Amino acid sequence: MEREIQKIKLQVTKCTKCELSETRNNSVPGKGNYKADVIFVGEAPGKNEDVNGEPFIGIAGKKLTMALESAGVTREEVYITNIVKCRPPKNRVPTTDERNTCQNYLEKEIEIIKPKIICILGNTAFNSLLNGNEITKFRGKIAKKNNQLYFLSVHPAATIYNQKLISVLKKDMRKLFKLTKELKNGKEIKIDIEYTS
Repeated sequence: MEREIQKIKLQVTKCTKCELSETRNNSVPGKGNYKADVIFVGEAPGKNEDVNGEPFIGIAGKKLTMALESAGVTREEVYITNIVKCRPPKNRVPTTDERNTCQNYLEKEIEIIKPKIICILGNTAFNSLLNGNEITKFRGKIAKKNNQLYFLSVHPAATIYNQKLISVLKKDMRKLFKLTKELKNGKEIKIDIEYTS
């Protein structure tokens, strides 16, 4: 398992499949516990991530860490990644082409880790993984597609501009890990949105 994750990391760091590879400093593979019950999927690396080659280490990353801690969880227990592994110039939203080019890496990460729940952070991830939009309307809900469970939440970066969302993110994290615990104990959990492929 660890070897397979390392293999993907290597592929990501050497990737030149799209134009983002020309403007990045570093590509940013996923990081964390490859035996995690939860994978967090954000949009794309930002400035700090691009410099250091690690996901969610800027201000948004600190907000995520804080929200996790409020649920009694450390970053070491989860796996954190993004839809796109290189920073789009000026932090613009990644294009459909860029997302599609990177899709295979995320699919492999999910396949190896086999999380109980994938936590979608923000609209871009929601749109890429479930073709959804208006994350604020659906946050806090559980979706199911192809036998995989998803939990929807706001992107931690949104809490920087809207302070009210900090308590929303914390509340979501507490709910997410309560549901994860129930799943581990073999409990049935309520599905809010069912996708038929």
